[in-house]
Amino acid sequence: MKRTPTGKRLELTERDLVIFELLERYRYLRSTFIHAFVGGASETRFKERLGDLYHEGGYLDRPKEQWQFANARYMPVIYETTEKARRVLSEYGSPDGGHGEAMARGHRQFAHTLMACEVLASIELAAIADPNLRYISSQEILAKAPEATRNSLHPFRIPCHQSGAVTFIVPDGLFGLEYLSDGKKSYRFFALEVDRATMPVTRTNRDQTSYLAKLLAYRQVLAHQTYKAHLGLPNFFVLTATISEQHQQSTMSALQNETGGSTAFLFKVLRQRGALCEMSKPDLSIPRGPWERVGHPPQRIANH
Repeated sequence: MKRTPTGKRLELTERDLVIFELLERYRYLRSTFIHAFVGGASETRFKERLGDLYHEGGYLDRPKEQWQFANARYMPVIYETTEKARRVLSEYGSPDGGHGEAMARGHRQFAHTLMACEVLASIELAAIADPNLRYISSQEILAKAPEATRNSLHPFRIPCHQSGAVTFIVPDGLFGLEYLSDGKKSYRFFALEVDRATMPVTRTNRDQTSYLAKLLAYRQVLAHQTYKAHLGLPNFFVLTATISEQHQQSTMSALQNETGGSTAFLFKVLRQRGALCEMSKPDLSIPRGPWERVGHPPQRIANH
């Protein structure tokens, strides 16, 4: 829980740099997720290496927010990079990972951000394991977006036209999937929203924040095809990963009352442990399993 160096000599390896780059993209990841990405014969030795990068090198941090949960000592440790690691990446000419896969970044919403990171990382790892799938990161999406978006200080703030006014919505995550079928490629692009059941589904005053209001803002993005103009994407789907079956059903019912049904909004309940939606290891069933849709049969986003 506290950095306690012993004076052990530490020389950085290529794999260490890959770890730094990964954590720059994903802000927070558990040791089991990092190991799934970068490999290594012994997971125990790998965790020891992460410990050295934390204790001896000061290249990694263990965010203190994880220790407030009762089962923290029984879960794989969560890591993030330090300024020292970012300087190393800069020296080696690694690309800036400042945007990250999870857009909602910060200690104020630690559990929310961690859940977004774990969902996105699970989807990416599932794509890596499937020869007919390729994960398209937010950075790759941004690199092909219109010039005005690429040059924006806030490129992932998507304009939303409602009632004659323009507001903005920022997804918790943004990614795409490339599908290979019979030698042909096709694509779908997704915004991820994490719903930890802390926001009311609806409110009497529609000007107040609610989860339905967020989804209706996305409906305007879809109706005006803002995703094409702002991000250059050919299609757009909105995923809601939640920890509450009841919250999901309430949200889907409210959305059905507004839209009558939609194929663009997909919902999945994830297992919750304690105060966090915690995954001790990547969950590759997230893209492979069914996502519920309002007024339509479930869909597996890993399937073409």
